Amino acid sequence: MPVSVTMPRLGESVTEGTVTRWLKQEGDHVEADEPLLEVSTDKVDTEIPSPAAGVLTRIVVQEDETAEVGAELAVIGDGSEGGAAPAAESAPAAEPAAEPEEEPAAEPEAVQPAEEPAAQAQQEAPAGAAEGTAVKMPALGESVTEGTVTRWLKQVGDSIEADEPLLEVSTDKVDTEIPSPVSGTLLEIKVAEDEIAQVGADLAVIGVAGGAPKAAPAPAPQPKAEPQPQPQPKAAAPAPAPAPAPQPKAEPEPQPAAAAPVSAGPATNVTAAGGNGKVEAEDAGYVTPLVRKLAAEHGVSLSSLAGTGVGGRIRKQDVLDAAAKAKAAAEAAKAAPAPAAAAPAPAGTTAAAPKAAPSPLRGQTQKLTRMRALIARRMVESLQISAQLTTVVEVDVTRVAKLRDKAKAQFLATHGVKLSFLPFFALAAVEALRVHPVVNSSIDVEAGTVTYHDVEHLGMAVDSDKGLIVPVIKNAGDLNLAGLAKRIADVADRTRSNKLSPDDIAGGTFTLTNTGSRGALFDTPIINQPQVAILGTGAVVKRAVVVSDPDLGEIIAPRSMVYLALSYDHRIVDGADAARFLTTVKERLEAGHFEADLGL
Repeated sequence: MPVSVTMPRLGESVTEGTVTRWLKQEGDHVEADEPLLEVSTDKVDTEIPSPAAGVLTRIVVQEDETAEVGAELAVIGDGSEGGAAPAAESAPAAEPAAEPEEEPAAEPEAVQPAEEPAAQAQQEAPAGAAEGTAVKMPALGESVTEGTVTRWLKQVGDSIEADEPLLEVSTDKVDTEIPSPVSGTLLEIKVAEDEIAQVGADLAVIGVAGGAPKAAPAPAPQPKAEPQPQPQPKAAAPAPAPAPAPQPKAEPEPQPAAAAPVSAGPATNVTAAGGNGKVEAEDAGYVTPLVRKLAAEHGVSLSSLAGTGVGGRIRKQDVLDAAAKAKAAAEAAKAAPAPAAAAPAPAGTTAAAPKAAPSPLRGQTQKLTRMRALIARRMVESLQISAQLTTVVEVDVTRVAKLRDKAKAQFLATHGVKLSFLPFFALAAVEALRVHPVVNSSIDVEAGTVTYHDVEHLGMAVDSDKGLIVPVIKNAGDLNLAGLAKRIADVADRTRSNKLSPDDIAGGTFTLTNTGSRGALFDTPIINQPQVAILGTGAVVKRAVVVSDPDLGEIIAPRSMVYLALSYDHRIVDGADAARFLTTVKERLEAGHFEADLGL
């Protein structure tokens, strides 16, 4: 019985989506839950899996067409219709055979064994230029107008399959792979690495070598039907020389080593070595570009994974689980030699402090990454737009530290995340924002207005491999301590694993940055425009402090202390406003009344 594939609801306010790519074509067999097509909305780009196993009998909505939520996209049948379509296509292909066969019969049979490579090259080169398929820069977000080519995964002359990753592109919104729209040979690269291309611009040209019969329905298939056995001798000709072929690959091997799961597929396609992208695709089913990219970032070899998806397909969670196991093993290995290193120190001698290894970046000049250049531009713009200064207070968080020590084991077991100091700081800050809305505002100088926000969308600055990124916890003022702890852990994890959507980094009204996580006492953070304030939390350290005791008077005691630094826009926030906000945060933390939130 045919099954209808409908447009799902991909967000609360999403009413429609655009089909960006069909991963299967009419007549193809598909498994249940196997990716069927890719859909783009103003919120997210995602894959739509097949709801059932069968044959894709009909595609209702074509690529680049928009469909309402609930609309029919395709029909999955039992295969009875799929057999008729290929038969209908093959019938017309057989009719023109009579005409072209007369020309190849005279010349190719005698000349092909010796001259075919040169003759075919001469014939295909102009054909590729004239009939090749252009690879265009896709629109990777509603407001994205251009993208930067960061890496070509194929070079001119390389063969490529349809949907195989061809290049990597970076925009202000997302970093992603661009797949090949057709099978064939990469004839021309029009945009070099690190160059910028507008949306819709041609990036490359792919010649339809193996796919030419599909491009030219009637006359082209039959002339190619005779030469098609010759590409096979062509593949057999390099076969005697696989020894020289791998050796040139042995020199560039440092490059694939850095991103093995991405580049291994095309590179090892000939040698059929472990980690081969082709072998993985055949053995483990469909591997999405997202999974390949995630594996490259975490250094996970796809060939070593056993997929848990349908038909053994490797999923994102498989890669993340393997990365977590590898990280745990690495940490255990680092911890093991530590006692052995401390043991050999002879008695009565002072062991020399270990010297840090020099960075390989010393002496190098490199081009700024897109993310680094974007951060640089926005930081300078922020300083030029607003009048910024910083106020610092010192807070005694001894009571918070004691509550945390008492509750952290139970908190981890109950909520699945570690209890750090950061959720306490975040909760105190969003509570203070309700009392001091001037710190949670935005100013429009041209209009002469200021908007006091009635929600607390808390930006959390996260240190990632690509640079500082600020995902936003929406409606943070509605969350309790446990809710904030889980949301902070979630956005930090998704930031470092490149899972953020454009919506995740938009709409913040106030930002929190925890520079104390790296041991800094305090800093003077720069405001994240168009906000008017950002709170920096320093390291919590124990030190001797003069405190007042009701019985002993002033005494010196060890206390857990932290500095809180508020940078603010003096165009709307005065020094007294900043001090009042910080005092409210300080009083909330020093009182330490978080027992109800911790279940104590």
